[in-house]
Amino acid sequence: MQKKKVVSINGSVILAKGEGDFAMHDIVHIGNLKLLGEVIKIEKDIATIQVYENTTGLKMGEEVIGEEEALSLVLGPGIMGNIFDGIERPLHVLKQKSGDFIERGMDCVGVDLEKIWHFVPTMKIGETVHFNSILGEVPETELIIHKIMCPFDMEAEIIEIQAEGDYTAGQVIAKVKNTEGEIFEITMIQKWPVRKPRPYKERLIAKELLVTGQRVVDTFFPIAKGGTAMLPGGFGTGKTMLQHQLAKWSDSDIIVYIGCGERGNEITEVLEDFPKIMDPRTKQSLMQRTVLIANTSNMPVAAREASIYTGITIAEYYRDMGYHVAIMADSTSRWAEALREISGRLEEMPAEEGFPSYLPSRLSEFYGRAGAVKSFNGKLGSISIIGAVSPQGSDFSEPVTQNTKRFVHTFWALSRNLAYSRHYPAVDWNISYSEYIGELTNWYEENVDIEFLDLRQEILKILEEENKLLEIARVIGQDVLSDSKKLILQVSKAFRIGFLQQSALNEIDTFVPIQKQFEMMQTLLLIYEKSLHLIEKGIPISEILQTGILAEYENLKFSIKNDELEKFETYNISVKNRLKKLEESYKQHL
Repeated sequence: MQKKKVVSINGSVILAKGEGDFAMHDIVHIGNLKLLGEVIKIEKDIATIQVYENTTGLKMGEEVIGEEEALSLVLGPGIMGNIFDGIERPLHVLKQKSGDFIERGMDCVGVDLEKIWHFVPTMKIGETVHFNSILGEVPETELIIHKIMCPFDMEAEIIEIQAEGDYTAGQVIAKVKNTEGEIFEITMIQKWPVRKPRPYKERLIAKELLVTGQRVVDTFFPIAKGGTAMLPGGFGTGKTMLQHQLAKWSDSDIIVYIGCGERGNEITEVLEDFPKIMDPRTKQSLMQRTVLIANTSNMPVAAREASIYTGITIAEYYRDMGYHVAIMADSTSRWAEALREISGRLEEMPAEEGFPSYLPSRLSEFYGRAGAVKSFNGKLGSISIIGAVSPQGSDFSEPVTQNTKRFVHTFWALSRNLAYSRHYPAVDWNISYSEYIGELTNWYEENVDIEFLDLRQEILKILEEENKLLEIARVIGQDVLSDSKKLILQVSKAFRIGFLQQSALNEIDTFVPIQKQFEMMQTLLLIYEKSLHLIEKGIPISEILQTGILAEYENLKFSIKNDELEKFETYNISVKNRLKKLEESYKQHL
């Protein structure tokens, strides 16, 4: 055990001096209250420490005790369905110990070591194990089977393993002997440093769609399982609401939701809503496959900086079991602000807008831990990261947005104008993009239809044309446009309202299967092509609009339920018949 004395206090950053031999990223306990901190800089016999708790009342000369290990998480059964703070302390345990307000210096293990779990072995005595070999399984929740993995990076032989039965997480469930004859005990838990990525055997190409049920995402700007996405938007543009939708409805096996520096009322909404939400696929509580990390803006700044590492480490642990994990980080701007505050206290040379010069590398490290991989136990898993960014005044040129954009492959830009016009989700289709279309082409063809991406491209062209026509109309007015151009404006308007706009509060519209999205695109293009044909025959657009077809399209998302897709064929026949009737009546009139 190494010891030093406090010689300087600057908010959440302190200096400790003495003969103790601290190492970088060592965990320390500071003062009489045993405040938790981490060594972030060493210069001769002086260690700079960022403190994860409020330093009010800390005095000069108080003792700093080093634990001689890095900030690590305790990983094991009991994580799923739990709510932690930024350094993996379960909030329900903290509340039992200190009430509604967390007392400083409190220490508790992230996993309940006394809880009984039913262990089922999957390996036998004499079998060879290595890192991440699955020794057995534990039903952690009704939805998640927890795989007990070997934590040691070596080849060893099982010399003892417990029979199926009930054990606590801390009990020895197996013993292994390595090639040198050393014997190691394995329990259901293991520790892992949060800043060290968990290794894997092979990185795979992300080529499977992360289905979210949100039309503008799945159809136009998709993210693959194992992909990265950013969600930039100013105040009031619906970042948190869209992330809630993605967390509720995405087809990932596990959700890790990191509330990083957001307002307390937003975190409260998450904590209250998620336990009540029924998983649409399993009809069980969504919390049975969710981990929440709550680190609000009034919590210590250093814990905010650590919270995203806590989340990604938990995600990697379950990825190694063969699960597809989706991380919602809300928001990385608050995390970057924590970096800036700590950097300022360290008196480091600031870069653009006061952020530290290593901001890009930290963002790269975080998003670089996403991906689809093959683990050392042969399981295929993935981590998808969706990070919200909160640029002040919706200024996408600020450093966090620009640097994040370098390391993600999907960009969902939230528009303040769309949000203020009550168009949600407020994803701006003019500047958003996805770089996963090429990798996902086969998935769309095999799981939806070979024409899916062709229809998507046709509609994007219509939307682009609408954008150009609106610019012209602002200058000279719509009256001078030809009927074919006016048709583009009317079709685009119907598509914006009927497809791109989606209600999170409507039972039918909150989640839309990908097949229904395809049918909705087919119907729109059918209306456009048939209407354009009539205009070319000389029928004025006013006559087409009087049929009410475009107005009806805007309500198709509600009128045709998700399990009634056969009604699209009936409706399409109705569209053809009505437009044909209009053409015939116009010929007779002539």
